Amino acid sequence: MDSESTHDEPQLSRREFGARMSTAVGTAALASLLNADASVGGTAAEREVSPPHFAPKAKRIIYLFQSGAPSQMDLFDEKPGLRELQGTELPDSIRQGQRLTGMTATQESFPIAMSRYKFQRYGQSGANISELMPYTAQLVDDLCFVRSMYTEAINHDPAITFFQTGAQLAGRPSMGSWLAYGLGSMNENLPSFITLTSGNMGQPLYDRLWGSGFLPSRYQGVKFQSTGDPVPFLSNPDGIDGSTRERIVSDINSLNRLKLDQTHDPEIATRIAQYELAFRMQTTVPDLVDVSQEPQSTFDLYGEEAKQPGTYAHNCLLARRLAERGVRFIQLFQRGWDHHQHLPMYMSMLAPATDRASAALVLDLKQRGLLEDTLVVWGGEFGRTVYCQGALSIDDYGRDHHPRCFTVWMAGGGIKRGLTYGATDDFSYNITENPVHVHDFHATMLHLLGIDHKRLTYRFQGRDFRLTDVHGTVVHDILA
Repeated sequence: MDSESTHDEPQLSRREFGARMSTAVGTAALASLLNADASVGGTAAEREVSPPHFAPKAKRIIYLFQSGAPSQMDLFDEKPGLRELQGTELPDSIRQGQRLTGMTATQESFPIAMSRYKFQRYGQSGANISELMPYTAQLVDDLCFVRSMYTEAINHDPAITFFQTGAQLAGRPSMGSWLAYGLGSMNENLPSFITLTSGNMGQPLYDRLWGSGFLPSRYQGVKFQSTGDPVPFLSNPDGIDGSTRERIVSDINSLNRLKLDQTHDPEIATRIAQYELAFRMQTTVPDLVDVSQEPQSTFDLYGEEAKQPGTYAHNCLLARRLAERGVRFIQLFQRGWDHHQHLPMYMSMLAPATDRASAALVLDLKQRGLLEDTLVVWGGEFGRTVYCQGALSIDDYGRDHHPRCFTVWMAGGGIKRGLTYGATDDFSYNITENPVHVHDFHATMLHLLGIDHKRLTYRFQGRDFRLTDVHGTVVHDILA
């Protein structure tokens, strides 16, 4: 306020002043999202689709996150030499004093546990796949296996948070939110970022894993539920029809716009946009989730479980339907991969439940011409130890967390087909060739979408943040 101001002028509360300042800072950050020299006409929030930094190879991502950490050596990273070492101590030269979790740090012995599963080479690429994954095995020439992933996180929550947000501590925007912020939406009737969950055991999944962090809340992911309305309050209340609902939304947003003109609070703008989107979703979402429209050949591909909401197979089918409708980032979480004990029993149940549907999704996208511009990713938050946790026998063993090396696979969207990238030692304990860090993984995924990970930034508390923090290198060797 200057010295000439009068008491008749509207006074700003501290909250309103902060809101106006945050709007100014947010506008500056949005303007600097792309090349500062580019003429892009308006902020990213005002554009339905934002131009990428360079020509993208993918338009969307379907991320099949296997929460709990699948054992790489029982699925994709065979170590046949372990048969001769079964039950012997893991050499100190291999462990190298590396950090252990509190669950095995007090063990007096670290006996080697070979995989009980048979492996076989498939396809022209000769990828070596476990008998637990027969459907995935048939598609190896369409997949890229990265055997040399690693992370610093050794426990589930920070490790899962790291993969979703690029940081081990909670509070950062999720990857889907970064994409919604950076590229905008391809469909005005659905959110640009949707999350689906399955599995009723294992580590908990928190809403912050698909949250927008310090980005405006309009960019957060929307979780679809498996029972009742897919999105809460999607159905009209009793006695309210569609035209009445439309008038209510219109009147509420008129009031919101008056307040927005007074305060310039960006969250009011978000509220307006979300009310309008929610109204449009009342028409689009019921049709989206009604898989009864699918021919029987679809369920022959995905399995009959795909008819049951809440199953992994159903979510994979929904992922394809979301991709067809232009959703930018589709995140599936499958819980239950945390096998500290009785790994063979649990793996023999969970692997078949996910293998068929994951492979079916890739094949379905390919048949429909969608795989070319859809990046599909399958993997967990870290790997599993070669040594046994708990009792060891030929038929029963458990494995602890292992961040030093693990496997993910990728398909479509500009990824090389039929490639196995990276290698680990004879114990699947250390990487021996082409390490890929989580930040490298994120940088590569963004690159495929036409984004320079160093230029996708948002200013918060005086600092420019990005998904890859101050790290990350694009892994060009796996790009087609």
